[in-house]
Amino acid sequence: MKKDEKKNNNNTTTKPHFWNWAIASVIFRLILIYFPKNLNLATRPEVSTPVTSLRRLAEGYWLTQSSMSPYAGSMYHGSPLLLSILGPLTMKKIEGHPYHLLCSLVSVIADFISAMLIRATGLNLRMAYCERLKLLGLGKLFEISEIIPSEDYAALVYLWNPFTIVTCVGFNTTPVENLFIILSLYGACIRVAPLAAFGWVVASHLSLYPTILIIPVILLLGNGPDAIPRKLFLMYKKDENDSSNKGRVEHNGLTEQKSFSWKPVGLFFVWVSIWTLYTLVLCGIFMSNYGGLSEMFSRTYGFILTVKDLSPNIGVLWYFFAEVFEFFRDFFLIVFHVNILFMILPLAIRLKHRPCFLAFVYMTICSMLKPYPSVGDSALYLALLALFFNELAEMQFSFFSFVDMLVFPFLVQ
Repeated sequence: MKKDEKKNNNNTTTKPHFWNWAIASVIFRLILIYFPKNLNLATRPEVSTPVTSLRRLAEGYWLTQSSMSPYAGSMYHGSPLLLSILGPLTMKKIEGHPYHLLCSLVSVIADFISAMLIRATGLNLRMAYCERLKLLGLGKLFEISEIIPSEDYAALVYLWNPFTIVTCVGFNTTPVENLFIILSLYGACIRVAPLAAFGWVVASHLSLYPTILIIPVILLLGNGPDAIPRKLFLMYKKDENDSSNKGRVEHNGLTEQKSFSWKPVGLFFVWVSIWTLYTLVLCGIFMSNYGGLSEMFSRTYGFILTVKDLSPNIGVLWYFFAEVFEFFRDFFLIVFHVNILFMILPLAIRLKHRPCFLAFVYMTICSMLKPYPSVGDSALYLALLALFFNELAEMQFSFFSFVDMLVFPFLVQ
């Protein structure tokens, strides 16, 4: 009884600590918003890219106000929908600073919602982890050791990560893109196909590279958030002849739960078609006087795939294509982009039983190889890494692996 009372007291004392730290992170962001000139983050190549810069978005909106195409020249290369939503905020001046306060407030709200979605996703992962241990007959582990509340740590890692903070204050659209990526994973984790489809369609529309997350989303919808360690399953798996009746029931329950469900997957593709059509219709209406959808595709996705802007960033593609001969440019463009596609299928086969970890690996690879990366991309996958505290606790050389993931964003510079 005393042990149970201590556990309950610990749970009641840790939750207020989480909310205190979460609210403090929001207040810290609001304080930094009032010092944009001193920080000077909007012009840093580590924070803003040609695709996510809010200054370029303001220029594109100004062109539309002048009855010109937002893609005239070589400034704006983002979504027309994002331009129509955030564009009016860039024209409002508060205390002499254009788009300094209102757009930053949007980033603060996006960061907070993203952290809450990460927390909810981590909670589902931990519950699935506990259920699978019980199905394996390992329920006594909860009496011996406590499962780390990884969802709280992951949310705080996202809120207090310096990469996330400078991205939020640095006048760019990365927080909004990260929000829809996490929204798609959360919708798939709770098996709500319309929500997962909406997040995936919008994230792919804004940034293109989240398209490859369709495989983890399908696996989450079909299998659910399976968090059982594969080695643990093989260790405690017993032959039917040697198992007791109780063991047979547990084993059969485990196999039934691991059967793939096609119904939410089919519903997901239906909603993907609906949201994609709706997005294209809205973009077509916006671009009706500026060249249509073909102009949008060539100035957004075409700009990303052809790597036309070779201004310095934290990636490696800008330096490589600045040095390569023009004759070999098309060849190496194909090599760099296909390199990502070659990794998709082998990783999906190896990590099909861990869809959320597969999504983390995909996002890490994209942040390494995409043409215009920023520290906001690193902040997202570092927060998702914190969701796997329980699984990575027994991993060999975990400290060195964590340090590698932490130092990587600086090494690519």
